[in-house]
Amino acid sequence: MNDATQPSVEATDVTRRYGEDGTAVDALRGVSLELEPGSLTAIMGPSGSGKSTLMHILAGLDRPTAGTVSLAGTEITALGDNELTKLRRDHIGFVFQFFNLLPMLTAEENILLPQAIAGEKPDRAWLEELMGRVGLEERRGHRPAELSGGQQQRVAIARALVSRPTVMFADEPTGNLDSASSAEILELLRQAVDAYGQTTLMVTHDANAAAIAGRVYFLADGRIVRDLANPSVADIVAATQDLAGR
Repeated sequence: MNDATQPSVEATDVTRRYGEDGTAVDALRGVSLELEPGSLTAIMGPSGSGKSTLMHILAGLDRPTAGTVSLAGTEITALGDNELTKLRRDHIGFVFQFFNLLPMLTAEENILLPQAIAGEKPDRAWLEELMGRVGLEERRGHRPAELSGGQQQRVAIARALVSRPTVMFADEPTGNLDSASSAEILELLRQAVDAYGQTTLMVTHDANAAAIAGRVYFLADGRIVRDLANPSVADIVAATQDLAGR
């Protein structure tokens, strides 16, 4: 899926300012990081720390005020809107907290939607592999209203993976699920990294979710203030409590 010779995503001194002069708010203040191919990285931090802003900028959904972002070797901060749309279509998969499935489409149709929009024919063997991986072979003809929350999120993960993106961005992927369904979704995200080499960035507030990552970055006031490699849940909870007491 990825070129192992370069980072899948690289951000350098990214800042994001909203407003001007006395009313300006700095959501990001010089953030730099790299996502290596085949890595799973988590971003944590309190509300207002800049987590979502950072993810949106890395995914090309927002533009930084200053700094650069490169994705799959292309500096996306210099691209026009049409080029950016094409790059997102070709290189990025999204998993959202509230699934974002189209209610009138079946599970299989939702999974294949990115390729349908792009006018591409589906790779049936790859589709069957994904259906098996996410455990939806028997539910492919069901619409979202006929699926549990966990099943809907499995559809969303398969939809994000179907185009074999350079990076999959997961925004609070377990935030709308019970603990059992959350555990299943986290296992799937980890499997996508281990089985397919799928570079993944996850924004989460959940220490259990972040603990599946190889690296966890902690944001506060728009800056990366700590990062942990291969942390345990206890490590993450301790770091979170420490930062809350700053």
